[in-house]
Amino acid sequence: MSQFELDEAKARQLEEKFDAEIRFRPLAPLGGWIVGTALVVLSIFHYWTAGFGLLPELTHRGVHLAFVLGLVFLVFPAFRMRDVAATDVLHPLGIPVWDWALFALAIVAVLHVPMIPLDDLAFRVGNPSETDVWLGAALVVLLLEGTRRTTGWPLPVIAIAFMAYAIWGRSMPGIFVHPGATVPQLVNHLYLTTQGIYGVPLGVVATYVFHFVLFGVFATRIGLGQLFLDCAAWVAGRYAGGPAKVSIFGSALFGMISGSSVANAVTVGSLTIPMMVRLGYKKHFAAAVESTASTGGQITPPIMGAAAFLMIEFLNLPYTTIILAAIVPAFMHFLGVFTQVHFEAKRDGLRGLSPEEMPDIKAAFARDWPTIIPLIGLLYMLFSGYTPYLAAFTGITLCFLVGLLNPKRRMSPVEIFDGLRDGAKYALAVGVASATVGVVIGVVTLTGVGFKISFIVTSSALDFAQSVTAWLPTWIMGVKTLTLLFTLILTAIVCIIMGCGIPTTATYIIMVTVAAPALGLLGVEPIVAHFFVFYYGVLADITPPVAIAAYAAAGMAGADPFKTGNTAFRLALGKALVPFVFVFSPSMLLVVKDFSWSEMALATAGCIAGIVFLSAAFSRWFLTTTRPWERLLLAVSSLLLIAPEPWSSLVGLALVAPVTANQWRRVRIERRAAMV
Repeated sequence: MSQFELDEAKARQLEEKFDAEIRFRPLAPLGGWIVGTALVVLSIFHYWTAGFGLLPELTHRGVHLAFVLGLVFLVFPAFRMRDVAATDVLHPLGIPVWDWALFALAIVAVLHVPMIPLDDLAFRVGNPSETDVWLGAALVVLLLEGTRRTTGWPLPVIAIAFMAYAIWGRSMPGIFVHPGATVPQLVNHLYLTTQGIYGVPLGVVATYVFHFVLFGVFATRIGLGQLFLDCAAWVAGRYAGGPAKVSIFGSALFGMISGSSVANAVTVGSLTIPMMVRLGYKKHFAAAVESTASTGGQITPPIMGAAAFLMIEFLNLPYTTIILAAIVPAFMHFLGVFTQVHFEAKRDGLRGLSPEEMPDIKAAFARDWPTIIPLIGLLYMLFSGYTPYLAAFTGITLCFLVGLLNPKRRMSPVEIFDGLRDGAKYALAVGVASATVGVVIGVVTLTGVGFKISFIVTSSALDFAQSVTAWLPTWIMGVKTLTLLFTLILTAIVCIIMGCGIPTTATYIIMVTVAAPALGLLGVEPIVAHFFVFYYGVLADITPPVAIAAYAAAGMAGADPFKTGNTAFRLALGKALVPFVFVFSPSMLLVVKDFSWSEMALATAGCIAGIVFLSAAFSRWFLTTTRPWERLLLAVSSLLLIAPEPWSSLVGLALVAPVTANQWRRVRIERRAAMV
C-alpha cells in the first residue's frame, strides 16, 4: 500500500503550527461561526466579482481591505494568550472587546475614502479635511498593527522608518535630504490617493491573488494535491534516495496550485520527511530538501505566487508572458536540488522505494482523474487571453462541480463552507501586508528616495568596477559588465536581508520600487530586473537567520533550524546563480525583446552543466567519491560554465575534463574489484 496518502486535516494543523501567517486564535463556537461566516462572505464576494464583473477600482479595493483588515483583528491575537471562556465579559465569543473595537474602526477608516464621491475626492486630495487626517492616521496605525500580528515586526518597522524619512526629510544627510512633509501631507498622500494604501499592491491582491489562493485551497480539497503526490512517487520513488526525489517532484507539482513555501513544505513534508529520515537521510538534510523544493512553488508556473500577478500590473504584460518567462529558471532550480539529492543518495548508498511502498498509479488516476479538469480549465482560460481573475473563477467553478459530482471523492456542503472560510483566512496576511507595502511605496513616490538609492548603488558599483579594471585585463570583463555585476550582487544581498521575516510579496514590491530602477539605469530590461528581485525575495524563505520555510520543515523533522537553513541555502544555489545568468543572457527568459536562440541555448546548456558540476562539488560525489582537488576543479568549472561567455565555457570544460577522466578510471577499477 502507498505511504503517500495525504491527511489534509493533519496538513492544516501543521500549517497553523509552523506558519505564523495562519496561526489563528481559538474562538468560542458561536464566535467561530460568526467569524467563519464573515470569511465565507469575503470569499463569495471575490468569487462573484471575478465572474460577473469587478466593482469600480477604489470601491473594490476598499471593500476588500475593510473585510481583510477588520477580520485580522478577530482572527489573529495581539499576543500569545490563553483560551478564554465564551462567558468572559472582556472576551465575548473568545475575542477581546478591544479587538472588536479595532474591527469596527478598521471598517470605518477603510470605507471612508471609497464612500467619498469622486468629484469631491478630487478636490480633497492635497487639502484633506480634519476627518480625513484622523481616519487616515488611524488606518495607518491599524495596518501596522495588523501586519505585526500576521507577519511579525520587520515590515511594520520598515514602514515606520520610511514614514519617519518622509517627515524629517530636511534633517537627512547628503543626497537623501528633501523638503519633508507634514503629518497631514503624508496622510493625504497615503490615504486619499492611489499611490499609497489603495495602490497597485492592494489592487493586485484584491483582483488576482485572492482568487488563486481560493483556487489552490479547493484544488487541494478535491484531491488534485493527492494525485500530484502519487504521480511524483510513481515517477521518482523507485530510484536512489526515492523519498527525497518524490519530495522534489511533489513540491514542484503541489506548488503549482499552492504558491506558498510554508504550506508546500508542511503538506508534502508531512509525508516525505519521515520517509527520508527512515531511509537514512540526516534529519536536517531531509528538512532542507523539502523546504528548498517547496520554495520552488512560488516560481513554478502556472500560479507561482502573488508576485507573479504584481508583475502583470507593474510591467503591463499578459500573464502568459510571465508564465513563459518563468519556465527555464524554475527548471534550473529543481535541477539543482535534484542533482544534489541524487549525488547524496549515491554517496550514502540510499535505496529507492520498494514496490509495496509505491502508489498504484492506475488506481490513483481512476480515483482522481476528474481533479485535473479545473487545472486544465484554468490554463485554457489563461492561454486564451482571458483575465487571470476570470481564469481563476473558471477554475474554482470547476472545482465546485468536480467536488459535488465526483462519486469517488465527493465534497459535502460543510466542506465547501470550510474551503471558502479557509481560503479567505489564508489570504488575510498577504492582504494586509500589501496595504502596508503601499505605505512604503507612497513614501517612495512622495520623496523620490527610490531614484536616490539607485544612484548611490550604481555610482558605488561603477567606482568599484573602475578600481578593479585597473588591474584586470579588459578582455575578461569590461567596466560596464563589472558595474552591472557588482550592482546585482548588492541588490541580491539587500533582497535577502529584506526578505528575512517579510512575506515574499512585500519583499518583491519594495525591491522593485527601490532596487529595480538601479538595474534599469544599467540597461537591464524591466521583466529581467523584476524576475531578478523576485527570485532573491523567494530565496529569503530558506536563508538564515529568518528562513521561515526551512524552520517549518526543521520543526517537523526535529532538526536544528539553523543547520537546516544553511543546508537549504546550499541546495538552492542553483536558484541563487540562475538570476545572474538570465540578466547577462536575457534570452533564457524566452520573452525578451532581442531574443536569440543561440544565446538561449548557450546560456541554458552552460547553466545545466554548471549546476550539475557545482552539485557534485558540494555533495562530494560525481561518478564516484570525489577528492579535494576534484571538488575544487568542479566548483571553479561550474562557475565558468554558468558565466554566459563562450571563452569561459571552454575553459570550464577544459578544467572538468581531467576530473571526469579520473572519475571514470576509478569507477572501472572499483567495478573490477567488486567482480573479484
